Amino acid sequence: MPPQPHPLSPQDSLVAVMIAVSAADLHFHTAELVAIQALVNHLPIFAEYDADRIKTVAQTVFDLFEEDDGLDALFGLIRESLPEKLFETAYALACDVAAADGNLAQQELRLLEEIRFELRIDRLHAAAIERGARARHMKL
Repeated sequence: MPPQPHPLSPQDSLVAVMIAVSAADLHFHTAELVAIQALVNHLPIFAEYDADRIKTVAQTVFDLFEEDDGLDALFGLIRESLPEKLFETAYALACDVAAADGNLAQQELRLLEEIRFELRIDRLHAAAIERGARARHMKL
């Protein structure tokens, strides 16, 4: 029997991380949703990605968030389908989405911490990624 395909593509996993961060505080801020769409539309990693999949991936994230161990299940799916070389990319995208509205809620900060842990992002690398996101989303 051939192996079953992963339920998420690597790009789906990146989108799932962004959606999860946006949904972490239970408020969907327009700036965060616009950031997700802009990142999908402009980054080379998404060049061959069907942007219509965003809704499907979002629904998967929402469904998992309603389950008791949904966050653990989400991270399991992400680690299963995302190559390790893209773990820092996932964290960078999560930071960009979290910073997009100019306000980091406690829930978003906790989820970013969990993402760092689950994807084994080195603390020094995480600090550099966070600093870059903060610089890109700075307001006057």
